[in-house]
Amino acid sequence: MKFLDQAKVFVKSGKGGNGCVAFRREKYIEYGGPNGGDGGRGGDVVFYTDPNLNTLIDFRYRQHFKAPVGQDGQGKDRAGKGGEDLRIAVPIGTEILAEDRETVLVDFTEAGQEIALLEGGNGGWGNARFKSSTNQAPRNANPGQPGDERWVWLRLKLIADVGLVGLPNAGKSTFLSIVTSARPKIASYPFTTLHPNLGVAYLDGREIVLADIPGLIEGAHEGSGLGARFLGHIERCRALLHLIDGTADDVVSSYRTVCAELAAYGAGLEGKTELVALNKCDALSDEEITEKKETLKNESIDHVFELSGISGHGRSELLRGLFDTVPTKRGATMKDNEEKKEETAPWTP
Repeated sequence: MKFLDQAKVFVKSGKGGNGCVAFRREKYIEYGGPNGGDGGRGGDVVFYTDPNLNTLIDFRYRQHFKAPVGQDGQGKDRAGKGGEDLRIAVPIGTEILAEDRETVLVDFTEAGQEIALLEGGNGGWGNARFKSSTNQAPRNANPGQPGDERWVWLRLKLIADVGLVGLPNAGKSTFLSIVTSARPKIASYPFTTLHPNLGVAYLDGREIVLADIPGLIEGAHEGSGLGARFLGHIERCRALLHLIDGTADDVVSSYRTVCAELAAYGAGLEGKTELVALNKCDALSDEEITEKKETLKNESIDHVFELSGISGHGRSELLRGLFDTVPTKRGATMKDNEEKKEETAPWTP
């Protein structure tokens, strides 16, 4: 399935039905009278979360959504049928933004969450409503009220426990493929990952969700590379796993580049709990590993994990560190997760 995290759609609620002008002419009723029914109410536009969705690809092929209109009223005091609500399913983590792409109208963060974004128009009154002692034969009825309409943007931000960050070719996709059942594209050239990938890792009956985004380069927050567009997918993560290519000449520079981009992007990324791992240790000698770990510790990093995606070196220790740092509870809400993040101290060896 192709990944799509942004879409622009047009939504319109249903128009209310018109009121009816009618009079009854019944046997044994001498004067008759008005009996026009009211129009039905237009349908609402309702957005709701569907846990089985993880992309906005459906909105690539359909951009216009219009709710059914209400039926007109009829004689014999028969009211028109109301229009059914138009229900639109979106993945958990979807934001609905105004056309300016800045104003957040709705933020869906839980399963089962739904909201009526646009309400349908009210039905018009029939002439039976206007009968009075001074106007016993009204010949007027109200038209139905029009529905609301607007263009909105849908933006998906993946909900994961841990976000994987690092420069291109740092081994993020390889790590995700080893500890989860995800099968991202893996190759020896930069920017192999073109869209975020999710995977679920298990340990001792617990599980955490990992999110891998395209690699960051200097100037990513200004649009360089691919990372700027996808940094939003780790805004909701409770911790970050920073993978550093151990074969790089200057690992400290690699670390600083990514940290600078996270800080420049904002949205609280620079303040999240961070675990750092020196990757590709299978290509380094013990002396090189020790030297590069020490240089990273000079950047106020308490502990640097050793990792090799190929040989599996350090994988178990790192995975356990992730679970200890991000204790999860199935069914926890985003509010609960944020409270836990504040209460949970970083993992230390």
